[in-house]
Amino acid sequence: MLFLRRSITRTLEEVLGTRSFLKSSPCYACIQRATYVNVYMKWKKDRSYDSIETIFRSLELRPVTALKNCIARSPDGCIPISEVSKRGRELDVPVKVAKFLRSYPSVFEEFVGPQYNLPWFRLTPKAIEIDKEEKAIYEDQKSDLRLRLKKLILMSRDKRLPVRIVLGVQWYLGLPDDFLKNPEYNLDESFRFLDLEDGDRAIAVDCVETLQSVLQINAMERGECNGGWMEPIAFPFFPSKGLRLKRKISGWLDDFQKLPYISPYEDISDLNPDSDIAEKRVVGVLHELLSLFVEHAAQRKKLLCLKKYLQLPQKFHKAFERHPHIFYLSMKANTCTAILKEAYRDKTSITRHPLSTVRMKYIALMRDSERILKERRFKNCTVSDQSLDSLDTNSESSSSLDADANSDLSSDGHQLESKEKFISLKMSELREEEGGQGYDMLKEEEERVERNGVEEREDNI
Repeated sequence: MLFLRRSITRTLEEVLGTRSFLKSSPCYACIQRATYVNVYMKWKKDRSYDSIETIFRSLELRPVTALKNCIARSPDGCIPISEVSKRGRELDVPVKVAKFLRSYPSVFEEFVGPQYNLPWFRLTPKAIEIDKEEKAIYEDQKSDLRLRLKKLILMSRDKRLPVRIVLGVQWYLGLPDDFLKNPEYNLDESFRFLDLEDGDRAIAVDCVETLQSVLQINAMERGECNGGWMEPIAFPFFPSKGLRLKRKISGWLDDFQKLPYISPYEDISDLNPDSDIAEKRVVGVLHELLSLFVEHAAQRKKLLCLKKYLQLPQKFHKAFERHPHIFYLSMKANTCTAILKEAYRDKTSITRHPLSTVRMKYIALMRDSERILKERRFKNCTVSDQSLDSLDTNSESSSSLDADANSDLSSDGHQLESKEKFISLKMSELREEEGGQGYDMLKEEEERVERNGVEEREDNI
């Protein structure tokens, strides 16, 4: 009987302890499980995403805009090559800076400078026009750019990020190069700078309001949720043509869509990193992160610097491979780029970045540069062919002149020989018929002909 009372008391204590745990812990602490089967996901090529020019040309566009900013910031609007020739690594220029500048004649114009005959570069009129438009967008859309930076910082664990991390992704966010250099002009009072213990400088955000992700806002507009906490929001799926998943993976994805959605801006200190709900949280963070970027895409290796600060697992990049209906991995341009499918298949769900139109205009100038270089190469080839033809014509004419001269000399020689033969024949006839007087006259004629022949040969030679 005593043993029964002790067991009942222990059971009540366990139940009460569980109730207290339920009150102090979030709801997802009681429904975490790990049911994902680690099956190989076959990568399927999709040309519709590989042909997006703004994505695979961003590797060239980034150094082009960096050099453009160096020239535009110059008081004279032009710079010598010596000013940027040693900054190739800083500006992400893959080759020599001078060669890179000459590769885009529709953006950069080369001329001889006033000193030492060095090559100088300035922007073309079209590039100047686009640069003015870009600066106007930075001025008009400053609040939008500030909100994108604030969302990135609020997704971090401590609501702060080192400045070097922000500088590493500012190209994807669409921030200008000097955005953090002028905080009084570009940032508001919710941003503040901190000095970290390791000597780094960080930027933090003080925000009381609760932000909602793009996925939550779209689900509320469709009437699928009320904007509450721990609602089962499903990710929009956009399967590529010809992509088929195995049955056990399809079943897991169906259960994955029914799990509660954790916003990237929520605290996850009690979340089991090996559970399915943690997997959904990782996908949600990557979905929100790519929706903030200009091209809604980024090089996969560039996102590794955010792993520690966004509380992502060690192999978070595997989420891109496990969810081919949400993300696409492009292998074009010798790099792996993660693309958010929703941004290109449903353009109304994600707000278009204000800087995307300007970058498209820069890419159009880069295409025009390729046309100009082709025309120059064709013109150079045509000129060289014409010079070769003229050389051949001159050589043919000189050879014909030599042949004519030789033929004239040979004809003159034949004529002299025939005259000599005729005179000798006549001399023999006259010697026989008339005797010495006719012979002496022919002898004089023969000597005169010989003298004239020698003089003609000397003149021709």
